[in-house]
Amino acid sequence: MTKPVYVLVHGAWGGAWCWEKFTEDLETRGASWRTLDLPSSRVEADPRSDLLVDAKVVADVANEVEGPVVLVGHSYAGSVITQAAPEVRELEGLFYIAATVPEIGQSHSDNARVIRARTAMDDAIHLDGDLLTLDLDAATMALYQECTPELREWAKARLSVQTLASFRGARTAQDVDVAKRYVLCTHDHALDASLQEVVSKGCDEVERLESDHSPFLSHGSQLAEILIG
Repeated sequence: MTKPVYVLVHGAWGGAWCWEKFTEDLETRGASWRTLDLPSSRVEADPRSDLLVDAKVVADVANEVEGPVVLVGHSYAGSVITQAAPEVRELEGLFYIAATVPEIGQSHSDNARVIRARTAMDDAIHLDGDLLTLDLDAATMALYQECTPELREWAKARLSVQTLASFRGARTAQDVDVAKRYVLCTHDHALDASLQEVVSKGCDEVERLESDHSPFLSHGSQLAEILIG
């Protein structure tokens, strides 16, 4: 059986850099991977970059891969991989990490409000016209509280902006018949664990990880074992 390639899709305000440490954990386990930058999260992002734009980029990258693909989506990227899934030719599975999983017609924001559980991340987000910016100190502690101080500073220096359109764009894609797995982060200060409990109900497997919102940085080895296992 051909091993899948894991297409790693970062969450809001992030970039391919998010996976830099985690890919080392994958490589030690003999796994193949691809990363990408979502248009909605770039420093000079076009405010029109929305869920559909992001999903197309993901599908394009996945379709460049020879053989089976597993889309891995963190946080907002759960919405992105759900939208992209029908366009990926050799899709083997969807793997969500502390992610939104919208129903058809729902946006990321809609799905994130299924349960009104305010988090520390909510206080870190500010609206600036068509963009969502961050209070970097507050966001760092909401996203990476279980990382080392050095890793927190490393990530903080790389956080970007996010388009408002990306959070408001509704899912239009139909469901796909592939395995869907979810990692629920029980110490999450950005996407509350009670919300993750609800949005993950449509997945085939749910694995609980005692982690902050970013286990690819704080608990990389454990996350890699779950993903590959």
